[in-house]
Amino acid sequence: MPSLLTPLLLVAVLAGCGLVGSGGSESGAQGDGRSFTVAAAGDILIHPQLIDQAKADAEKTGQGVEGLDFGPLMAGIKPVISKADLAICHMEPVIGEPGGPFESYPNFLVPPQIATTIKDVGYDTCSTASNHSIDHGYTGVKRTLDTLDAAGLKHTGSFRTEKDALTPLIMDVKGVKVAQLSFAFGFNAHTLPKDKPWLVNQNDLGRIKTAEKRARAAGAEVVILSIHWGREHHPNPSTPQLEFARQLARETSIDLVIGHHAHVVQPMEKVDGTWIAYGLGNQVARHDVPTGLTEEGVIGWFTFTERGGTWEVEPRYEPTLVEIPPDAEITADGTPAAPAKGQVENYRLVDVAAELKRDDLSDQERSRLRLAFERTEGTMLNRGAAKDGLQPLTEMPG
Repeated sequence: MPSLLTPLLLVAVLAGCGLVGSGGSESGAQGDGRSFTVAAAGDILIHPQLIDQAKADAEKTGQGVEGLDFGPLMAGIKPVISKADLAICHMEPVIGEPGGPFESYPNFLVPPQIATTIKDVGYDTCSTASNHSIDHGYTGVKRTLDTLDAAGLKHTGSFRTEKDALTPLIMDVKGVKVAQLSFAFGFNAHTLPKDKPWLVNQNDLGRIKTAEKRARAAGAEVVILSIHWGREHHPNPSTPQLEFARQLARETSIDLVIGHHAHVVQPMEKVDGTWIAYGLGNQVARHDVPTGLTEEGVIGWFTFTERGGTWEVEPRYEPTLVEIPPDAEITADGTPAAPAKGQVENYRLVDVAAELKRDDLSDQERSRLRLAFERTEGTMLNRGAAKDGLQPLTEMPG
């Protein structure tokens, strides 16, 4: 776990992170002070259908490891993610061995090949505190973190040792020391081991305040909190979410709060000067019963600018969509029918605005993409965030 106390070399990435304390400051675009951008997206959950897709793609690309290639699945977001100075993913499940076995709900165990893809699309770091963090106990936590290390991804929220748990993750982003915190509300049917209460960060205002103070003492100038909370499949934040958001805004100096867990997009809101992204939906997932909402997500894009000794945050959002192919129709002779013109043939994560610029979209495809954009936009703004400056990163093409 990198920190000011353990000077580990960061792997060079598209987003431009380097050694803590190694970079000089850079002026913002308007000369008002240092500035940097953060991209953050929703839950990464690898369900069986996505593993099957990675198998099919590996056969076509000849890439991947142990017959799995997740690259084509996630390639659509690379142009956005790779441009951020710091890109944050949320790794919800436990990572298994390259050849399996793999498991889905309730105790996830997913292919480690996904970590390499996450790195390749431009992510720098992942939050790992979720309700599935200890689905496979300490061994699962350790293997997950070892896999992220091997891929060159930073991480926080779950830990291999107590020392790691007490060591803040601080990254140099264009000369600014940025700390990431990660906490989760609980762990389903599992409980933290009595001899390892530090294994995963559990939501508690006092613990979060202590973690922030520890990061500030270690030199952090900006602190970003990734938090697992709320109600699954509810686009509106719950009353406990709203109340906790206000406590975080009023009783800490955290600069940005990024929420996960609902598996559907939830609004952004500025609370007492602090931007709260209640829920970024799914980055990539394939639930047993897709609802339309569970395939929609958002990349939060945040520009931090230093002015007068404080950090101002300008938020933007980029809608995403996991395209799901329909079940194949079977012909009279028992073979799968050829896909209809314009029909989705593969699972793909797409940037909705970018996809809408294609000239070859069918009317059906265009309508689905426009629905995803408009519904995400409506959710993003339904707590009045437009008045505080929230806008799309890319306007929906006409």
